[in-house]
Amino acid sequence: GIKIETAHHEVAPGQHEIDFEYSDSLATADNATTFKYALKEIAKQHGLYASFMPKPIFGINGSGMHTHQSLWKGGKPLFAGSGYAGLSEMALYYIGGLLKHAPAILALSNPTTNSYRRLVPGYEAPVNLAYSQRNRSAAIRIPMYSPSPKAKRAEFRCPDASCNMYLAFAAMLMAGLDGIQNKINPGKPLDKNIYDLEPEEAAKVPTTPGSLDGALAALEKDHAFLLRGNVFSTDLINAWISYKRESELDAVRL
Repeated sequence: GIKIETAHHEVAPGQHEIDFEYSDSLATADNATTFKYALKEIAKQHGLYASFMPKPIFGINGSGMHTHQSLWKGGKPLFAGSGYAGLSEMALYYIGGLLKHAPAILALSNPTTNSYRRLVPGYEAPVNLAYSQRNRSAAIRIPMYSPSPKAKRAEFRCPDASCNMYLAFAAMLMAGLDGIQNKINPGKPLDKNIYDLEPEEAAKVPTTPGSLDGALAALEKDHAFLLRGNVFSTDLINAWISYKRESELDAVRL
């Protein structure tokens, strides 16, 4: 099974950070979806509105939905090892899959035009498609809070809570499994301060799409990994892309 935890970070003064306990991907999607509905109803009872937009207010920190992921088998964590940041080879391949397919994943995990008001280069947003044990602007961070093998995980920081949890979590898992099956090397970690990099070096670090349009184009080109085992279907992906373009992108452009 895959263990997933969602966490809201990028907390500004007056905002609150929310964490969910680990569970498998389906239970976590259920919990996160239930949480959104419940919080909206509670807010309504107090004359407030609970928004899960990633960037509802200009100039205020955005709301991410950082997703912590690890694979387990028979109660044993599979991401602990002797590699970088205490990770196993399997974990690094999983990260390689996430990084390779991240632009396509974002069409499902960051599915609104507003999502890309948060994912803006030059700030603390996780727009750099790299992994690091301490760099918060990297798309994937390796938490180092505990040496316990059970705590070893990859934190994919790009997603936001405007997504359909079921589609987003499934897409991330499929990308990670593709990385393991094809032994996708994630490259070297990015442990330098990205803001201190020379322009030539910074230009070599790939980044997330800058718009929903770009993410949809990536999904259009790269979705074979989602079709394995009939987890996703071509019809679903085509319908998602066409609806988003016609009903959201064009509407905002106009």
